[in-house]
Order: sequence, then C-alpha cells, then structure tokens
Amino acid sequence: MEPQFTLLKPEDYVKTTWAGGVTTQLAISPAGADYGARDFLWRVSSATVSLDESDFTSLPDYRRFISTLQGDMTLSHNGGAQLTLHPGDVHPFDGGDSTHSLGRCTDFNLMLRKGRADGDMRSLRLSAGSVGSFAPDPRAESVLLFCAEGSAEVSCGDRTVSLRAWESLLVENAADAALSLRGTEDALLMVAQAWHSK
Repeated sequence: MEPQFTLLKPEDYVKTTWAGGVTTQLAISPAGADYGARDFLWRVSSATVSLDESDFTSLPDYRRFISTLQGDMTLSHNGGAQLTLHPGDVHPFDGGDSTHSLGRCTDFNLMLRKGRADGDMRSLRLSAGSVGSFAPDPRAESVLLFCAEGSAEVSCGDRTVSLRAWESLLVENAADAALSLRGTEDALLMVAQAWHSK
C-alpha cells in the first residue's frame, strides 16, 4: 500500500487540562478513540508541566516513551533512582509504574497498548541546510514526525512536506516510506512509530 501523508497543525490538535498544566494530543489510534476511556491502541501527546513536582497518571495497560522538548525533567519510578532527561532524551518505562516527576518542562509522549501495539520513539536534530534520513521499522504502520523547534522538509519519492515548529506529519502505511530530511532551520524532530503486535 502507498504511504499516506497528513499534515497536522496546532489547530488540529486536541487540548485538555490536567492538575499540572495542559496536554496536547497530536494523534491517536484508532481515530476518534477516547483517551479517558483508555480504549486507544497508541497515542502521541505533549504536555506542559507547570508544577515543580507531580505524579504521573497510572496507565498499567500501556508502555510509555517520554522526552522533553523544553526544560529538564527528573523522574523516579517506584521510589527508585532518579533519572534526568534533557530536551531530546528519550526514556521508555512501564505506564503502571508509580512515577514521580521533578521540574517544569514541556514533555513529549508515546503510549502503546500492551499486547496490542509495539513501537518506539526517538529524536533527530538537523542543522540549517543539513540533510538526513529516517527509515521506518519494517513493521511500522504509522509514523509521526513532530517539529519541536525550527523548521524542516520531509520528502518521500516526489512529495515534499514543509514542517514548521509545532507541526506534525503523520505517515500511514509507513513501512516502505523511506524519508529524506532537510533542515531549513536548526530543528529538533521527534519521531514516534507504531504497529500492531503480532
């Protein structure tokens, strides 16, 4: 199947408030799934953390990846050792862990339903004028590239999409979508990919 591309802009995202700030849902699968009902396969979101300390919502049915976009975050799981994340660092953990957070920041999250979805998340930095590439996992069904800062161009075959800060490109049928990247400014891209578990 041919890859399908959807450009998402801030007005397309879904925003909700929580005790420590605002959560922005960038994409969810299946489309129209309800985060509150915990009936989703995967979800990509970003949240502002405006408290010095906070506790993560328990999500025992999900595996999570988290990073920061602005500011540092120090995490501890189940009362264990502390780990500090700087912008672009990616940390996987169990959504059922008792997770405590220190530091005000803007974070970036991928959630994957255990037993039904697999995937991963990473960050890519591009300097202005530089080129790079991203080859999705051969199992990838969906890839979301989020431009956290700067701007970049994403190309696949004869199609090129320009991403500005806080815009996303959602690629469906992504397994064969070899993506070429070019920084039009210094850019930080967050890349999340997901597929059904076998």
